Amino acid sequence: MNTLVRKLCLVLMANVAAAAAWAAEPVSTSLFGSTAIGGKDTVSYHEAAVRQSHRVSEGESRFEVKYLGATWRFASQASADRFSANPAAYAPRFNGFCANALSTGEGLVRTDGQVWEFFGDKLFLFYAEPGRQRWLKGDWQSYEREADKAWQAIIQKR
Repeated sequence: MNTLVRKLCLVLMANVAAAAAWAAEPVSTSLFGSTAIGGKDTVSYHEAAVRQSHRVSEGESRFEVKYLGATWRFASQASADRFSANPAAYAPRFNGFCANALSTGEGLVRTDGQVWEFFGDKLFLFYAEPGRQRWLKGDWQSYEREADKAWQAIIQKR
C-alpha cells in the first residue's frame, strides 16, 4: 500500500471514529465549529478559587483535546492532561448542553460555558441565568432526573 493510500485510510478511520462518537453523545459546541462549551477550560470549574469567584478560565487553542468528536480547550497543559486522563470527571453533565432546557423538554440548547453551577459534585451548564436560578431555587434533584430522561432519549435516537 503506498503512502498516500495509507494516509487517506487513516484520515477516513479518524473521521468515522469521530462521527461514531458524536452519534452516541452530542457535545455543546459552537454553531460553526467543533469547540466545546465556548472554549472554556472545563477542568478550571473544579478549582476552589473558580467556584468561589464564579469566573471560569478561557481555554487556549494551543492546549486542545479531542473528546466525543469535539475540541475541548484548556488554559494550561496541566489542565489538558488532567482532562485527558479522565474526561468523564471533568466534562459537564449533558456534555455542556443546557440542563434547564433538557429538564423542561426544550431539547438540546447550546451553552457557551458562562452560566454554570455545581449541584452535588456535578457541573451543570445553562443557556442563561434564569435557568440556573430555577435550579438554585427549586428542586434541582427532580430537574436533574427530568433532564437525564430527556438526555437518554436523545442518545437512544442517535
